[in-house]
Amino acid sequence: MNLIPERKVDFDFDTPVDRRGSDSIKWRKYAGRDVIPLWVADMDFVSPPSVLAALLERIAHGVFGYGDASRSLVGAVVESLQRDFDWHIDPAWIVWLPGLVTGLNVACRAVGKPGDGVFTASPIYPPFFSSPYFSDRKVVSTPLVLAEGRWEWDFEAVAATLEQNPDTKLLLLCNPHNPVGRVFTREELQEVARLAERFDLVVCSDEIHCGLVLDPALCHLPFAALGEEAARRSITLMAPSKTWNVPGLGCAFAVIPDAGLRHDFHTAMAGIVPHVNVLGYAATEAAYRHGEPWRRELVDYLRGNARRLEEAVNAMPGLTTTTVEATYLAWIDARGLGQEHPAAFFEAAGVGLSDGRDFGAPGFVRLNFGCPRTTLDEALARMARAVASL
Repeated sequence: MNLIPERKVDFDFDTPVDRRGSDSIKWRKYAGRDVIPLWVADMDFVSPPSVLAALLERIAHGVFGYGDASRSLVGAVVESLQRDFDWHIDPAWIVWLPGLVTGLNVACRAVGKPGDGVFTASPIYPPFFSSPYFSDRKVVSTPLVLAEGRWEWDFEAVAATLEQNPDTKLLLLCNPHNPVGRVFTREELQEVARLAERFDLVVCSDEIHCGLVLDPALCHLPFAALGEEAARRSITLMAPSKTWNVPGLGCAFAVIPDAGLRHDFHTAMAGIVPHVNVLGYAATEAAYRHGEPWRRELVDYLRGNARRLEEAVNAMPGLTTTTVEATYLAWIDARGLGQEHPAAFFEAAGVGLSDGRDFGAPGFVRLNFGCPRTTLDEALARMARAVASL
């Protein structure tokens, strides 16, 4: 495959793409209504030129049988993890998946037995609650706490909860965190690792937003890169889908260093997890090999959107939000509005947001600012008018 490097001149994040009337789940939700959809986590940007070129080349081949990851693609992943995170992995550790949520569900089936506990900290991406349920496991949880404008772990509460639930076998970690936008520090991750060792837990770490660190003073650290002990009890889930805006192409992967855990993961996949589609493979290699210049420009654009949003939201009476360290998702506390269902309140005002109840936090909403600035500005103006009307 002749992969094409990016040229900055090709990048355009300001021109809106009309997705109305398309197959977009995001936009079809409000079909026929004047509602700006800023809910589900896909961006309203055209994917990188190198990804588009790779897809066109693969389509021109004309045959779309069952595929597998090529050595070149595996090499691209291995090289990118070393380049971006100084994480050196063995290619044999990679398990390809048709989506990251699939990986969460498989991890829940692969670790422990029916009835065991799965720990996670809330608020959290909804599949962290549903995956254990679908796997006949129980959710064990403690909330993150807001301290001086930053969401943090309450490790004493986590330890107490795990002591009270000794049948817990799996910890689901989200880093960077969806929805609070944190990039967890080495010290925080080391404490998670200590708890995992103390309570003999496998840690399944969703790191799908690792390429979207907005704070230039921060960097992503894979949980499994902490050391051999952390790696031994880790399942790391990654995908190009959020960073390069290709979630509809269905390509993700798990990195599982321990051979026994990897075997259990493969066993849990058997008969229920389909092949990755060949266009997903093509897009993934192009993104990891040649998408870096586009990613850097995207992060800069999202950083500007985040600053704009934080200033506007924190100026609205009854709303507060924290600095988004990573992702293109803002977590907004709307409890001060006095509205029982703030997501419905803003939807009536023409802005479609994610309901915090689905994340385990009623009274909050999540806003996806991965969109052209004109779209974001109009949404924020609608929200401000709605708040001012109370």
